[in-house]
Amino acid sequence: MSDGRLTDLIDPTHKLSEEDWLERLEDMADDRGFFEPLGPLHSALYVEGSRHLLVTFETIRSARARPGIDVPLGWELAQGHGWSQLCLLAHAETWFRHRAVYMFFDKLVDDGLFDKFDNVVFYGAGSCGYAAAAYSVVAPGATVIAVQPQATLDPRVTGWDPRFRDMRRISFTDRYGYAPDMLDAADRAFVLFDPQEPLDAMHAALFTRDNVTKLACPYLDADIEPFLLRKQILRQIVARAMAGTFDAAAFNRMFRLRRSDLPYIGRLLNAVEERQRPFLTGLLCRRLLQNGQSERFRRDLNRAERDLARLGRTLPAPAKLQTV
Repeated sequence: MSDGRLTDLIDPTHKLSEEDWLERLEDMADDRGFFEPLGPLHSALYVEGSRHLLVTFETIRSARARPGIDVPLGWELAQGHGWSQLCLLAHAETWFRHRAVYMFFDKLVDDGLFDKFDNVVFYGAGSCGYAAAAYSVVAPGATVIAVQPQATLDPRVTGWDPRFRDMRRISFTDRYGYAPDMLDAADRAFVLFDPQEPLDAMHAALFTRDNVTKLACPYLDADIEPFLLRKQILRQIVARAMAGTFDAAAFNRMFRLRRSDLPYIGRLLNAVEERQRPFLTGLLCRRLLQNGQSERFRRDLNRAERDLARLGRTLPAPAKLQTV
């Protein structure tokens, strides 16, 4: 897929209706693959490329949420690599629990589609992360990248999660149901989650398997995928996963970019302040100011110094600070 073909769909104002947007996608996908409606709430887009396949699960809302680009994330990630790309689109938050989706993957298996590829990577976030894990079973030996996935919404298993009560009437006990079990056929799977978010951490715990690596992303809350996108980390993760070189050490090196990410820094600072740790707050704010960060940190530093003064304490001289 060339750059020109992608720019045909860029709609910075996002004025295209959902119906018109899907029609544009269908026209483009049909040129090099196929577009297939799957029941009333799902669509599948396949673009033929190399013997490397990226499978993404996305919602229309998430696919169109990124500024300056109006194509599925999978197309954007595959661009420049020449990979084949299969994108499953949900028209709402469905967790891809529909018989039409099951039948679609059954047909792909029967047709031997996944056997054509040397490497297959599944990717999704949130409800789409659940789907990436659950449907990866169709391509044994695949690599799975799941960001903040739910393991299941079966209330008998995850009744402690009150966030998605309207999905409890949907079956998670039939085919492709319990995502952690569906990972047994994967070569490797990586689950990214914020351990500070109890419900996400509890879902992540259910994915404990020998072939699953859990990657902690503290103080990102529900912002993990947006963080990976704005810091250009997701491209690196998927490229390394496709090459078979992604692991926890590689991720930890990439994750150092959080130190220059203001939303992350703000949440980290809020957490330190909530714990009433003025000494740590002061050290953090002083380092951020030395790095040219926001004046918000000047105010927080002054407040921390006043709190320390009331305790009869002071911060160490700046020359004694270690680089963080």
